[in-house]
This record gives sequence, C-alpha cells and structure tokens, in this order.
Amino acid sequence: MLQTRTFNWVVLRYAFILSLSLTVTACFTEPQYSNVPQIEFKGLSRYTLEGGSGVGQQKRDSLVITIGFKDGDGDLGNNIPLSSLDSGRYTQAGGWGNYRITAYRLENDQYQAITSGENTTLYFPQLSREGQKGAIEGSLDLHQIYHYGTSYKNYVTKYRIQIRDRNLHVSNEIETDTITVPYSIR
Repeated sequence: MLQTRTFNWVVLRYAFILSLSLTVTACFTEPQYSNVPQIEFKGLSRYTLEGGSGVGQQKRDSLVITIGFKDGDGDLGNNIPLSSLDSGRYTQAGGWGNYRITAYRLENDQYQAITSGENTTLYFPQLSREGQKGAIEGSLDLHQIYHYGTSYKNYVTKYRIQIRDRNLHVSNEIETDTITVPYSIR
C-alpha cells in the first residue's frame, strides 16, 4: 500500500511538472516585428585609455555606442569577411555597409558633420544562424577610438546612426546623446 501511494505521488509530481512546462512554453508566441529593422538609442560610454610605449600607443578615448534593434525576419549582419558579391551589393546601394554612423561636432554653436573614412563601410557579424528566419531583438555595441594627438581639441559630439539588413532594408535613424571627445588639430 505504501509503495502504491509513493508511486502515485511520484507520477502526480511528474505530471504536474510536465503540464506546467507545456503551459509555459505554449504561452510563448514569437513577436511580430517589421522586416524593416527598427533601432533605438540605448547608451553612450567613454573610457580613457592611458598611453603606453611604442608606436600607436598614445593616450586615446574609447567610445562605445549601444543601440537596441528589432527585426522581423532576422536577416541582420553579415558573414565576415564579405564575399565580393555582397560587397558589390552594398557598394551599389549607397556605398555603405550594414552600419551607418555620422559624427557631428559642435563648432560655433552649430553641429557640423565630420567625414571619416573609418565610418564609411562598417559591418557587424550575422546575428542569426544561416538559413534561420524569425524575429530577433537585442543590442549592438559600436566602438570608436579617438586619439589624443600631440595637438588636439575637445569637441561636444553626437552621432546619427542607421543599420540595414541583408535585403538592404534601411532602419529608422537615431541620434545619440552628446559627449565630449578629442579631435586632432592638423
């Protein structure tokens, strides 16, 4: 009798756990996002890296810009290095990668766009498995380095950012908060 009662208790416990697990997983529905990526500004951080010895080891600021993203079909990012076919597609579609960032620095009470070869063709790695379709969301960190040259000036700076997916759908444009970073004076 005791053995039957113990067996029933064990069966009931496992049945409860199984039904609870099924209930929890059945409640999950995949989010319905647009196939055009949507982004939002999450944060901006600056870290000063002290200089070391040797060439290229001068004092510099490392800037991290964090954005949040949502995409309905999960086709964000690229396999890196890019194939020549993919590189050509991006070149023909405006000449920028899957990450476009424009810096604006405050000069004479007006923000001026700063052109930089480093920010022309930026890519981030593929964010979903090859062939896997479905909604994804998360955060991306973009790192920018600003060197303190022998002559530099600090400027208040802000950024405008867009991303695009492998189907060349372009996201909304966001603007970051402002931050002060050094620019070399030439």
